[in-house]
Amino acid sequence: MQRKKLVNQLTELLKPFQINDFCPNGLQVEGKSEIKKVITGVTASQALIDAAIEKQADAILVHHGYFWKGEDQPITGMKKRRIQSLLAHDINLLAYHLPLDVHPELGNNAQLGELLDLVVERPLEPWNKNSVAVKGKLKTPMTVSEFTQLIENKLERTPLVNQAGDHEIKTIAWCTGGGQSFIDLAASQGIDAYLTGEASEQTIHSSNEQSIHFFAAGHHATERYGVKALGEYLADKYDLDVEFIDINNPV
Repeated sequence: MQRKKLVNQLTELLKPFQINDFCPNGLQVEGKSEIKKVITGVTASQALIDAAIEKQADAILVHHGYFWKGEDQPITGMKKRRIQSLLAHDINLLAYHLPLDVHPELGNNAQLGELLDLVVERPLEPWNKNSVAVKGKLKTPMTVSEFTQLIENKLERTPLVNQAGDHEIKTIAWCTGGGQSFIDLAASQGIDAYLTGEASEQTIHSSNEQSIHFFAAGHHATERYGVKALGEYLADKYDLDVEFIDINNPV
């Protein structure tokens, strides 16, 4: 598949032009024009690049790429080594951040919800069709202990849990990755529990004082599934050789 066609198809699918993001979405580093082998992963770390080189990939597709707002501009040190590796092997780097979080079928929130049997009902921010957080419900109400066990079984890691009362979980809001700041909005809507990837110091106080159960299941762990689903979509639709590589990260 030609690089230009792949980028155009991803733009049509994910519509990054509709979202104000913290980084450029799409082609971040240009490589060879014809793409046969694609490696997908959460973050364009050196370990993922090295794996792509070993697999003789033509492109890497990730959720966390480069060139974030506020980062140092010089291409030195770690940034230089990563980009040098890509250029030396003519590997394309494509990255989609918030557009991949919010996609209704392939997005991180949608895929995590499917994995945990959560039903998406609406955006957590009702006024924002591209809300990064969503509101929904459990298909089967659970206790905090039962939902914790479900997360452990499905994500294969133990979440940070703060139980804020004895109430069962029927309604839930969630945002994969670093979405802990949405807990107050979820609490203001009377939602039983909030699930995300990370926690801040103040998150536990918000949970306790507003009686909303809180679960932090890992930034990396909650965001494995969108890019994996996107790669599978590309493989099925365009007959590309796509392989997901999970570079472990406990955060």
